[in-house]
Amino acid sequence: MLPSDSLAKRSRAFVEQLKRTQIYRDYEESYRDTTGLPINLRALEAFDLPHHKDPNENPFCALMAKSNRSCSACLQLQKRVEVEAQLEPKTLKCFAGLCDSAVPIRVGENLVAFLQTGQVLLHRPTKKQFAQTTRQILKFGTDVDLKQLEEAYFQSRVVSKKQYDSILRLLSIFAQHLTILSNQLVVREEHAEAPSITRARVYITDKHTDDLSLDEVAKAVNMSAFYFCKMFKRSTGMTFTDYLARVRVEKVRNLLLNPHKRISEAAFEAGFQSLSQFNRVFRKIAGEAPTVYRAKLHGDGAA
Repeated sequence: MLPSDSLAKRSRAFVEQLKRTQIYRDYEESYRDTTGLPINLRALEAFDLPHHKDPNENPFCALMAKSNRSCSACLQLQKRVEVEAQLEPKTLKCFAGLCDSAVPIRVGENLVAFLQTGQVLLHRPTKKQFAQTTRQILKFGTDVDLKQLEEAYFQSRVVSKKQYDSILRLLSIFAQHLTILSNQLVVREEHAEAPSITRARVYITDKHTDDLSLDEVAKAVNMSAFYFCKMFKRSTGMTFTDYLARVRVEKVRNLLLNPHKRISEAAFEAGFQSLSQFNRVFRKIAGEAPTVYRAKLHGDGAA
C-alpha cells in the first residue's frame, strides 16, 4: 500500500490523465445528456464540491454553495461518502434529502479516484420536506432568498430508486473501464528511459503471449541480463517479471470486456502458463479475484 501523501499525489496525476482521454470525455458527455445528472471524476483528498459549476448542477445546490456554512455541510457529506465508498459504491443523503453517490476506482490494492454523481431526489419534493430543510438552513445562519431557494429546490431532478440504482450500475461499469485505462497508463508510463528500454517495452508488448524470459528480452536489445535487469527496474520502477505480469493482466482485462470470453481462455491467450499462476498474479495486481472482477463487469460469475 502506498503512503497516503504519495497515493493522493498519484491520484491527482491519474485523474488529470484520465480526464484528457477521449473515452472519459465521450462518457462524461453521454452521461450528462442521458441522465440529466452531474458527473465528476474526483481525486482522493480533493477538498472541493464535486459538482459545483457542472452543466447539470442542481440549482438548489448551486445556491447553497454560495454560503460558507451550508457549503461546509456539503463538504462534510462528500467526505463521508468517500470514506464509506472505499470498496464499493455508496450513496448518502444530505440534510435536504438529496442523494450523492461515489463509485471507487482502484488500481491493484490502491484506491486512486472516485466517480461521483448525485444531487438528485428519489421522490417528488413536498412542502413539508422543504420546510424541514428551511429550518436547517436557518440554523446554519445562511443568508439566502428563501423564495428563490424554494423554487430551485422544486426544480431538483427526481428519479425513482430503481432508475437511480440502474444509473449507478452504469457508473460502476464505467469505473471498471477507467480502472483498465489507469492500469494501461501505469504500463505505458515512461520516465525519460534509454532507447534500449523503450525497445524492450515494445518487445514485451509484442511477445507477451509467448513463454518470455528476461534473458530473451535482454538479448533482443543487446544487453547483458544483469545490466538489463538493473536498467529496466531503474527506468520502470518494476522488475521484468512484475512488468510482464501487468501487461498480461491488462490483456486479460481487455479480453474479458467480451462477455462470451471465458476467464480461462483469456488467461492462456494472454500468456499465462497455468490457471493457479494466473489467479495469484491477477489478484495481486487487480486487488481481487478474476471471478469477482468478471462478476462486477458483467453481472455474472462465468469462468
